[in-house]
Amino acid sequence: MMNRIPAFLAIATLGTVSATAAADMYKTGGGSLYAGGNYTFVNIDDGNADADLGTLSAKIGGQVTPLIGLEARAGFGVADENLGLGTDLSVNSFYGGYATLSAVNESPVTPYGIIGFTRYELELDGPGGSATDDDSDLSYGAGVKIALSEELSGNVEYMRYIDTDDATVDGIGLGLTLHF
Repeated sequence: MMNRIPAFLAIATLGTVSATAAADMYKTGGGSLYAGGNYTFVNIDDGNADADLGTLSAKIGGQVTPLIGLEARAGFGVADENLGLGTDLSVNSFYGGYATLSAVNESPVTPYGIIGFTRYELELDGPGGSATDDDSDLSYGAGVKIALSEELSGNVEYMRYIDTDDATVDGIGLGLTLHF
């Protein structure tokens, strides 16, 4: 019976240390949820026209591991482009799902890559009426997160949202993210 008590205490201590280490690992990397927003300067080139638009988007996501994250984004246009002759081009909406790969390091600056799929809906509004067009494509990009505090970070990123035979949609975004 006396031999069992030290063995029991050793197992209990080891279990407590393992649980604490797992909780610390989860806290510092593996389970970080976040939400934020971006303003993106969007360029649309369809061969005939080159338009510069602005969008606002919200994002929610989580770090699956310290290196890999998953997130969803959705947004809408806030700055249209006048193409002439009373015709405006605007972004009605867009949404997508993405995976991120972060280059975790000890500094407050963390580079990351992003890949996923985006669906964009554009509207052309002119004297003859309006028309919408939507497209989906593989999206990719790269950015930098800058820690402003433990709970808040800023980001700058480049994204290629759509790249088809008909058009390309690129964006440079600035954002803020709140980490939970």
